[in-house]
Amino acid sequence: MTPRGNTLGKSERLSGKKSISTLLADGRWGGLGHFRYCWLAQPAAAGASAGLDVGAAGAGAAGGGAVGSSAAGAGAAGSGAPGAGAAGAPDVMPDQIGHLPTRILVSVPKRFFKRAVKRNLLKRRIREAYRQQKIDGVDVMFQYNSQEIADSATIFKEIGAILKRITDAQQTGTGAGVAAGSAAGTAAGVAAGFATETAAGTAAETNPANK
Repeated sequence: MTPRGNTLGKSERLSGKKSISTLLADGRWGGLGHFRYCWLAQPAAAGASAGLDVGAAGAGAAGGGAVGSSAAGAGAAGSGAPGAGAAGAPDVMPDQIGHLPTRILVSVPKRFFKRAVKRNLLKRRIREAYRQQKIDGVDVMFQYNSQEIADSATIFKEIGAILKRITDAQQTGTGAGVAAGSAAGTAAGVAAGFATETAAGTAAETNPANK
């Protein structure tokens, strides 16, 4: 978890029908304590990662066959990471995307608490718990899923545990993708180098100047 300031601004609150629908349809769901939660890597984060991968592949290709193929394989690592979003976009670590702020959505259903004053009390506690334990680069919904009004300390602990789960899932996905891409890139590089050498040898043998 990477705290970034003591505020919870408008840019850190998830809004808009399209963004919320995408999160609910394509996000990864879980449950812990008084909560159900759903999270998804932000589209902007996925786009930044894809841009870096494309640039690396292009630079490698300009340097030579084997290097280019290895870079392309490394670029493919991101697409192989678990937890891909709606367009197959990979989850990315915050350090790779410039610390994009996480956007949160807090839900306390009416079926549990008919009175708005109780729903608003829980929403304030949830937002405050998140504000003190911020992470980066995802959209996440916290849905309160209990008829009990939990105290601030309990909510703080459970929100922290949820955020740790999300962070761990991102790290696991990135590590697996990098390992797969590295192996694929190495194999592709060897194959490309062999093909280049074979083509060069054939051209030399058929060149009349060498006879």
